[in-house]
Formats: sequence, structure tokens, C-alpha cells
Amino acid sequence: MSDVIPSAAPQMSEPPAPAPQESAEAPITTIRSRLSPWLTPLAYRLGCWFVLPNYFRIEITGQENLPHEGPVILAPTHRSRWDALLVPYAAGRFVTGRDIRFMVTADEVKGLQGWMIQRLGGFPVNPRQPAIASLRFGVEVLHNREMLVIFPEGGIFRDRQVHPLKPGLARLALQAESSQPGLGVKIVPIHLEYGQEIPTWGCPAKIAIGKPIEVNQYQQGSVKQRAQKLTDDLEYSLRYLGGEIAEDSTDCVSVPAS
Repeated sequence: MSDVIPSAAPQMSEPPAPAPQESAEAPITTIRSRLSPWLTPLAYRLGCWFVLPNYFRIEITGQENLPHEGPVILAPTHRSRWDALLVPYAAGRFVTGRDIRFMVTADEVKGLQGWMIQRLGGFPVNPRQPAIASLRFGVEVLHNREMLVIFPEGGIFRDRQVHPLKPGLARLALQAESSQPGLGVKIVPIHLEYGQEIPTWGCPAKIAIGKPIEVNQYQQGSVKQRAQKLTDDLEYSLRYLGGEIAEDSTDCVSVPAS
């Protein structure tokens, strides 16, 4: 469902993807994830002060839309494995004072990379067969009023178009809100765009952050209907941020003010 912090590699153009697994994935029964008190601040400083501003030409708009408290799901488009570094750069502790949790694919939580991911707030999910443990942990993160990243497209797409969103994000948000009424979960759409399909040194990186969508506004209809409506509105917001929808047509979707 998502890509997370790239591991070191001799080529800087694109962090390496994990090798595909031929065998079936083992079910996820136990979630081990935390924010290391020493690794997390170190990673933020290295990434936000040195690596990202020197590697990319970054342009960010809409940071005023980021909630500084309460349960939040950041919902970015997914264009590169660099996304998992750029989202904390644009919305993490140096902007909102908040550390970010990530829902990541189970393939990535292996070896040294997995060791780091689990200590930087990431936790695994099998996107083909999501385990109850992973979904419960995601709900628990929101109940703890933390900030959680879920890539709603479900994979990396190199083009600049928003692809149909998976319903899992909306279902997780609705479950968290319904199981703790008045929680106030908000979903923040984020559109990421690079100047190249595979970003290299000096590549432009644009980050557009939209207005939060308030989950408690989606109360009518069945769970399936509410999840579909929420997914449709999120997709519309992402398309609008990416310039796929004209400005004068924004009244077609209702996004409650934060």
C-alpha cells in the first residue's frame, strides 16, 4: 500500500525496490512498530536538512492545511519511493511538530530496511489480504490521535495522473471514527509530482497539500456507501490538486472546512 524510507544504494537516482517474493506471504499476526527516540530525530535531521533539499528542487503549497493536533490520515499520490521521505519533509515534526506513522507493504518490513522502518513508525500490511492485526493497529494509531500516512492508490504510478483509489483508507478512517464517536479523524489529500518519471539529482519535486476532509461528515448510508463516497471525494481532491479538474468545478464535491 505504500513505499517507505529508501535504503542506501550507490545510485542516487532511485532507491532500490525489494526483490519480488515468489512464495505466499506469511500472515501478519503481531505488529511491532515504534518511534525510536534516537533514530527518528536523526533520520529527520539527515533527510530534512541535508539529503532532500540538496537532491531535489522542492516546492510546497498548502502547508496551512495541515492539522497540528488530532487524528490525521495523510493521503498522498504515489510516484516514487522518495515519496516516503518527502511527506515527512512537508508535514512532519519540523512543520507540525508531529512524527508520522506509515502503513507499508509487508515485503518491505524485512532485513535491515525492515528493522529501520519499524523504528521509524512504519508497520506492515499485506495489500492483497490485509490482516486484522494490521487494520486494528491502524485504528489504534488514530485512536491515539497520531498522524498516519496511507498511499490510497495502492502502488507506485510513474505518470502524473491520479489512479483509482483503493477503498481501504476510507474504511479504516470510518472504522476509527465509528468505534470512538467524536474522535474527529481528518484526511489530508497530498499531490506529489516530480519533473522526471524516475527522479534524479536536481529534479523538481512539487508537493500540493489540500484541505482536510472530515470523516464525521460521512454518516449517511451503509458502510460500503459511506466508504465509496469518502473515497470518491478524496480522489476528486487529489485530481483537483494535480490540475486534472478545473478550478470552477470544485463545487462538485463537498469537502468540509477544517
